[in-house]
Amino acid sequence: MVCEAVFRVLVSSQNCGSMTYLSDHLTGADLELLDPLLRQQDDQWTGLFHGLILKTALQPIFSISHKRIIGYEALIRAFDPDNASVPPYQLFALPDSDQENVLLDRLCRLLHIRNYAGFQDEVNWLFLNVSPQVVASGYRCDSFFGELLRQTGLPPHRIVVEIVEQPTDDSERLRETVNYYKELGCLTAIDDFGAGHSNFERIWNLSPDIVKLDRTLTLRAGKDPKARQILNGIVTLLHQSSCLVLLEGVETHDQAMIAIDAGVDFVQGYYFCHPRVELERIQRDVPNFETLLSDYKNRNRIRLDPTQQLAEFFTSHFQRAIQRLQDDSHLRDACADIMAHHTVSRCYLIDQRGVQIDDTQVSATGASQLDPRYRPLENTSSADWYRQHYLKQALAQPNRMQVTSPYLSITGVYMCVTLSLGFRFRGELRVLCCDILAEQGPLAHA
Repeated sequence: MVCEAVFRVLVSSQNCGSMTYLSDHLTGADLELLDPLLRQQDDQWTGLFHGLILKTALQPIFSISHKRIIGYEALIRAFDPDNASVPPYQLFALPDSDQENVLLDRLCRLLHIRNYAGFQDEVNWLFLNVSPQVVASGYRCDSFFGELLRQTGLPPHRIVVEIVEQPTDDSERLRETVNYYKELGCLTAIDDFGAGHSNFERIWNLSPDIVKLDRTLTLRAGKDPKARQILNGIVTLLHQSSCLVLLEGVETHDQAMIAIDAGVDFVQGYYFCHPRVELERIQRDVPNFETLLSDYKNRNRIRLDPTQQLAEFFTSHFQRAIQRLQDDSHLRDACADIMAHHTVSRCYLIDQRGVQIDDTQVSATGASQLDPRYRPLENTSSADWYRQHYLKQALAQPNRMQVTSPYLSITGVYMCVTLSLGFRFRGELRVLCCDILAEQGPLAHA
């Protein structure tokens, strides 16, 4: 077969067992050695590897805000001589050496770039996966890529190189490889973030332009509200790390809603479009984002500004409590109306220095939530809460109710929402606070 013959030529040397020989002979002008593995049929190129026919499939990537395609991921599809589809895992199991792994990786990328160079799109990105073996071998092994771009005329800034998120014993070599692509002018992406061994250290060390979140995050978020909060938090952290975020594997309408709510920038998956080898059809398969976003807005209209609803409901209770405090009532008596509400966990009073005055008043609801494992955290007398955002806002804007987003309370180790209201007491500022159990839905029975 042609593939085996070419490969034997490539490695027919006393050095055939080394990576060096292969890498040296697949750079620069020697890129032509891959040409016997390529065929052009009409406007598309195909490849040959171990008797299989390789084709480029493109899957669009969409920007939610732009409501259109902004790029395509190139995927390899293999077929036997009878045109029966061969699963990708079988194709990538065929190489029996590091050299042949590199050969297959280069053949795939050459095929993808040649096909995309003739594609009727002069703006959007092409996402290319890089073999883990190539990454592990370092940038010198992949130096052919710059020559490949020069020969095909595809601008480097239109390429997004995807690095699979996987453990490595040589972080420096990985960083060098990623920097090589950046120096070429390409964008870089970490793929499958959120699966298995993922960690933010990789993000901080490599500074990718885009992070692709693994579909397992979407699946978990669809089943568990806490997982959904974590997904939203991951997206926020990645944005703060100067990364654009792509959620892959979106397959249902509900998962699309999760993606929109999480604040990701881009989406990819069967719900929007399947990968296609018929490249000319891709641009016609654009989903109706107007309908999708309209559905999202309608779903969330019932929860329009929940913090404002909370503030309006409890404001009168707070005002009565503050009047009683100014009349020298004890905190327990002053907050009796607030504490009677079934969603309120505790009330406490803080001075303008951020230091708590007296003990926290725990409601019957709060007492039922106490976990003996966290008893060391229960006593908060003289605790300093100055660094808490809800306190800073209340001190900065007296007489205006402040409402936090749900967060984990350190005193009870449960999710809560804190309401805080600053007021004057004998010439000094004080802040009255109460914690509401976030999981109880405080407005549901208000």
